[in-house]
Amino acid sequence: MGNLLGCVKVDQSTVVIKERFGRFNEVLEPGCHCMPWYLGSQVAGHLTLRLQQLDVRCETKTKDNVFVNVVASVQYRALADKASDAFYKLSNTRSQIQAYVFDVIRASVPKLLLDDVFEQKNEIARAVEEELEKAMSAYGYEIVQTLIVDIEPDEHVKRAMNEINAAARMRLAANEKAEAEKIIQIKRAEGEAESKYLAGLGIARQRQAIVDGLRDSVLGFSDNVPGTSAKDVLDMVLITQYFDTMKEIGASSKSSAVFIPHGPGSVRDIATQIRDGLLQASARQ
Repeated sequence: MGNLLGCVKVDQSTVVIKERFGRFNEVLEPGCHCMPWYLGSQVAGHLTLRLQQLDVRCETKTKDNVFVNVVASVQYRALADKASDAFYKLSNTRSQIQAYVFDVIRASVPKLLLDDVFEQKNEIARAVEEELEKAMSAYGYEIVQTLIVDIEPDEHVKRAMNEINAAARMRLAANEKAEAEKIIQIKRAEGEAESKYLAGLGIARQRQAIVDGLRDSVLGFSDNVPGTSAKDVLDMVLITQYFDTMKEIGASSKSSAVFIPHGPGSVRDIATQIRDGLLQASARQ
């Protein structure tokens, strides 16, 4: 009905290109407009002003000869004040943008190593955006933003990179484990050394206490029992200790200690050997 009356409706975020006798006449903005077809006016086409997105997948090679697929996402829109340029100058906007993206990516990525491509993807996106902005502005389009959304190396390369990363982490874990075991062994050795040192102090104090006790016993017995010598007292003490030792051995059913020689008369022989040794040492001095 609108066409019969010479009226046309333009939707929001859209413009209509109006021609008269096949020649561009004006750009119609959203709303209702008069289109007198009987005067040669006609609608040449519609042009959306909404933000559009184009995802471009580009395969290229890095400086270290690794093939990668770089996925770029370009967000663009037509400018209302240049709607006639956007409508007439380009027949396929998406193909034109894709060609520029291919050109920039294939000129930038081959200069970088694979690891640098991942690190400098923002710089690559900025280079693509600058080139597109410079080229597409002449055709009535604005490049809003360009993003490098994905970088996909060859499947074999990704597997090799994962294996290298896993090996490095395993090596680091092995080093940490070895360092921990080293620390444990050092601490254990320090503990054993400290334990032996304290045990030595205990044994030395024990022997000193025994010597002090024997000395006090000999002196006390000699003073209380006239006519006894230090030798007699020492022999008695040795015999007493011998019986105490035999008693402790016999009291334990699981004892593995054996006192050789174990006869009472042997204690006298042991005492004689100790005394003779002490006398010989004194004589040599």
